[in-house]
Amino acid sequence: MDVLTTWFHDLMAGNAIFTAQTIGYYWDGLVTTTQLVFLSLVIGLVLAVPLAIGRSSDRRWISLPIYVYTYVFRGTPLLIQLYIIYYGVVFFDGIQETFLWPMLREAFYPALIAFTLNTAAYTTEIFRGAIKATARGEIEAARAYGMSDSLMMRRIILPSAFRRALPAYGNEVIFMLHASAIASVVTLMDLTGAARFIYARYYAPFEAFLFVAAIYLCLTFAILYFFRWLEKRLLAHLRPQS
Repeated sequence: MDVLTTWFHDLMAGNAIFTAQTIGYYWDGLVTTTQLVFLSLVIGLVLAVPLAIGRSSDRRWISLPIYVYTYVFRGTPLLIQLYIIYYGVVFFDGIQETFLWPMLREAFYPALIAFTLNTAAYTTEIFRGAIKATARGEIEAARAYGMSDSLMMRRIILPSAFRRALPAYGNEVIFMLHASAIASVVTLMDLTGAARFIYARYYAPFEAFLFVAAIYLCLTFAILYFFRWLEKRLLAHLRPQS
């Protein structure tokens, strides 16, 4: 009898977490996660391109500060970075009187700053390695055509570096998607935060977290498919012709 009672309660809990209201929580969490990951990746990519160029420079006064930045953010856990930015921003004198405070007091923007700085550090090193791997023959051919350094960077080095960096950058995108699960520790209602809320409300941890795991899995497969399609498009000239 006790086994049947337990099974009945588990069944009712499982049904309860998939109501229209709880699906709404999951949807809001999915939107928040998508916005956070997408914005951090876009801003991080925009920052990483000039940083990678500077990191590849032979001038140490340019490359050394960038190296220190990438070393610090790649060498410390993202969770610690998130805590420092989220809790540490209030210790800046006068920050609460500035126009930035309405944004910084919300959990989304400190999380966005932490994620952006972290992914920018990793992406900088990815692109720096791709830039350094540029074939010397391509550079010599560009110089033979009379290209300036800036023109050669725009037309020769960066396009080829982007194609070489694409597989590694795809892994970085997936890493950021998975790492976004820690955003819930600063009260952000992302996918993991929605699962924790529903678990606390209905005491159904397996149903809540397995459902969210399935959503993350679908997002991961979508990202993998997109980057494989992009690689086929951009690296089509390297495939053997039949």
